Amino acid sequence: MLSANNSLLNACSRSESLIQSCRPVGRVVKFPWPARPLARLLRHRFALIAVLALSALLQAAGAAPADASAAPANALTSLPTAAPANAELRANAPLDAPTNTSASTAISAPAKAAGESPTGVRDPASCQVARFSDVGWTDVTSTTAVVTQLLRSIGYSPTVTVLSVPVTFASMANNDIDVFLGNWMPAQAGDRARYVKDGSVVVIRANLTGAKYTLAVPAYTYAAGLHDFSDIQRFAPALKNSIYGIEPGNDGNRHVLDMLKQNMFGLGGFKLVESSEQGMLSQVERAYRDKQPIVFLAWDPHPMNMRFDLKYLSGGDAVFGPNYGGAIIYTVTRRGYTAQCPNVGRLLTNIKFTLRGESEMMAAILDRHEAPEIAATEWLKANPTVTKAWLDGVLTFDGRPAASTLAHAVPPPRPGGFEQWVVSHKIPLGDAIAVAIDYIKAHGTFLFDGISIAIRTVVDGLTGLLRALPAPALILAFAVLAWVLRRSLPLAAFVALALLFILNQGYWEATLETLSLVIVATLASAAIGVPLGIAAAHRPRLFAAMRPVLDLMQTLPTFVYLIPTLVLFGLGVVPGLISTVIFALPAPIRLTHLGISSVPKPLLEAGEAFGATPMQLLWKVELPSASSTIVAGITQCIMLSLSMVVIAALVGAGGLGVPVVRALNSVQIGMGFESGFTIVLLAIILDRMSRPKERGTSQ
Repeated sequence: MLSANNSLLNACSRSESLIQSCRPVGRVVKFPWPARPLARLLRHRFALIAVLALSALLQAAGAAPADASAAPANALTSLPTAAPANAELRANAPLDAPTNTSASTAISAPAKAAGESPTGVRDPASCQVARFSDVGWTDVTSTTAVVTQLLRSIGYSPTVTVLSVPVTFASMANNDIDVFLGNWMPAQAGDRARYVKDGSVVVIRANLTGAKYTLAVPAYTYAAGLHDFSDIQRFAPALKNSIYGIEPGNDGNRHVLDMLKQNMFGLGGFKLVESSEQGMLSQVERAYRDKQPIVFLAWDPHPMNMRFDLKYLSGGDAVFGPNYGGAIIYTVTRRGYTAQCPNVGRLLTNIKFTLRGESEMMAAILDRHEAPEIAATEWLKANPTVTKAWLDGVLTFDGRPAASTLAHAVPPPRPGGFEQWVVSHKIPLGDAIAVAIDYIKAHGTFLFDGISIAIRTVVDGLTGLLRALPAPALILAFAVLAWVLRRSLPLAAFVALALLFILNQGYWEATLETLSLVIVATLASAAIGVPLGIAAAHRPRLFAAMRPVLDLMQTLPTFVYLIPTLVLFGLGVVPGLISTVIFALPAPIRLTHLGISSVPKPLLEAGEAFGATPMQLLWKVELPSASSTIVAGITQCIMLSLSMVVIAALVGAGGLGVPVVRALNSVQIGMGFESGFTIVLLAIILDRMSRPKERGTSQ
């Protein structure tokens, strides 16, 4: 009897035409005695849940039928009330639903009933981590943050790596990066062309139109007559023969460098000051405040267009393209990514930004100083219609319709406890320092401008003097100086050959700029550090107070020095020199303190016995005894100053750091090794010529 009843129920569950005849009407179905325990078990709610869970496990293991919507009905064959509901879902399903097994299982029945796009396909587990590239421009940072936050909200775990544009395309070709949202065209045509040609980079779609990217000037400079690229030469003295760009190796910088190299518009005598986006904007802000003329790279969308009254220069079609460098920004992926991860590919196909939307996100980052993730989350909440359109046909990582799931998502509860209390009561250290720097900048303009003029005059004067000397004469002078200091013919020959090699490689001008920076930084560090070291040796309490400051100066990341100096002194050699002095200063202080503290007491007692004054003891006894240690401190100061060369290039200091950063950002292996080897040769020359003589060495 039991087997017959089960056979009848199975037949009813499989046949839609028998559903009504199998439904109990106005009476209670009674089971024979052997089946009553099973009926009681099935009436129990926990047993029902267990059967549902077993059905889900069987479906996941591949034991379920191909039609996902029919699976519950087939699994619960002993429940006559389950069949009508599933039959209704099948009746309301779209006629053009995909027949592919994986696609049909990825789209749930509720999504079909709601009329959502049925084209989504659930991604495999390998697609949960999506790797994005961010080239450091605020617009690309904003768009990348929005997309990655959206992916996190639907169950993915995206990662973002900051790379330059050429490194981004090379990494995509090597399958190290999956997605890049900042392909500005035609500016990046040279970077992208060969990768698109060989198929290693795939263009998905244009995510922004109406952008532009070319040179611009403040409105007051435009009113003075600088309207066109051909007008720049007439303003050369006021512009100090300088054009301000962003990071070395950037495509816009390369266009400007090619323009200067080819002497287009008579600009062969100009130089490009390379730093970063924020470094350039800091210099623009200083010039705008003082109403000084300046030419710089500008683009739209960007908050600079609202922050400054600026005008884009005409006549640059041959450099940046027509329509003021009119640009289209594309979404690109590595080869085969959308086939491997079709759900993410669907999202990338849906995403399109607007100039206003990007400007809103960038304003939150630059003006309100919000983290990109926070700005992106707030923007997504404020634009639900855009979010819904982007998620059309997209599934969450676990296979549910993304739009409806995100709309009904419950915000996670805020964690409590002691740790959360500590985090929520953050000490405003960063805000306090930012306010202090802003106050100093607002009330110390004349002081900082005076310091900038003095330092720039000294460094530029020394650089000009070195450039005025013929290269052969300067090489001979360095070789003779090496022989005088060390009495070593091999060293003199090495110095001459090394400098000739640098001249041969084309880095002579950059080497002279670096040498000027190192010399001035070393002299300034020694002039400050040696007296402080002497005072610290004579006053133990002073050294105890200085020790934590020196530790901070030596351990604080060198990039941190650049931030306040860039804000206070602007772009150029001044912030680079001041940052270098701060970084190198602890070495002469510590070693001078060590040398003076290590003077043998019998020598001091002998000097005092002969009636020497404290000043005579210092000059006649202490300094001669500690001279080797003090010189070692100065040598270390030289090496530390030279190590800051590359970092100083990020704030427009010039020198050998510029080709190093440019090679890194543009993946030019040859240039990187050439400039790096030049720095090594210069370091060896300075070290061998400045190190203290070994004891016992004959003169």
